[in-house]
Amino acid sequence: MAFKARLVAKGYTQRPEVDFEETYSPVAMAKSIRILFVIAAWYDYEIWKMDVKMAFLNGFVEEEIFMDQPEGFTAVGEEQKVCHLQRSIYSLKQAFRSWNTRFDEVIRGYDFIKNDYDPCVYKKISGSSVAYLVLYVDDILLIGNDVKMLCDIKAWLSTQFSMKDMGEASYILGIKIYRDRSRRMLVLTQSSYIEKVFKRFKMEHSKRGLLPMRHGIKLSKKQSPKTDEEFKRISNIPYASAVGSIQYVV
Repeated sequence: MAFKARLVAKGYTQRPEVDFEETYSPVAMAKSIRILFVIAAWYDYEIWKMDVKMAFLNGFVEEEIFMDQPEGFTAVGEEQKVCHLQRSIYSLKQAFRSWNTRFDEVIRGYDFIKNDYDPCVYKKISGSSVAYLVLYVDDILLIGNDVKMLCDIKAWLSTQFSMKDMGEASYILGIKIYRDRSRRMLVLTQSSYIEKVFKRFKMEHSKRGLLPMRHGIKLSKKQSPKTDEEFKRISNIPYASAVGSIQYVV
């Protein structure tokens, strides 16, 4: 068993246009990942995965942000002083955006070209060698036809950020990747995620069906809860979470 702690900012105290401006940050589109997987399967490209450790700590803070010294780490004799943030930390409103901006600057400095339609997809070409890089928050996919080139990219990324090499990609965003390179075939399945959803909502032993509910059922307001006891029972059913989990699958 390991115990971990994380220093976070009180982002809820930040004021718009004072402590932060823009907060939006893109992630790679699912269709972009699928398209690149099709290309990789057809041309038998390598598909590797890397993870950026503590990604949000890599971004630089542009605004003037001050923070109380963390409890237990106060400088002796300087208890009245505060911290002046130079880099982003967790829970800052702009943390995600700062990380994405930093990564974009770094990766383009290594001759990668950003895709016009997906700002989290990059391409690098050197002679007959081609490499694609996909960024989804702190997950990185490297896809290409030249092993040496991909190894050089991994080594270079490791000099810029603290990285974890995941080897050949077997999962991405909870989606299992099955590959038969001899047949140029690649299959994506969410079976593991679906099984976890079943267990979470205690439906692992439910019967399968072609429709989400029985044919002919008519819903009406008369079926709504009427007593306090019925309202309490319904409130304990995680309906919104279940719908959200299903939407993620489809």
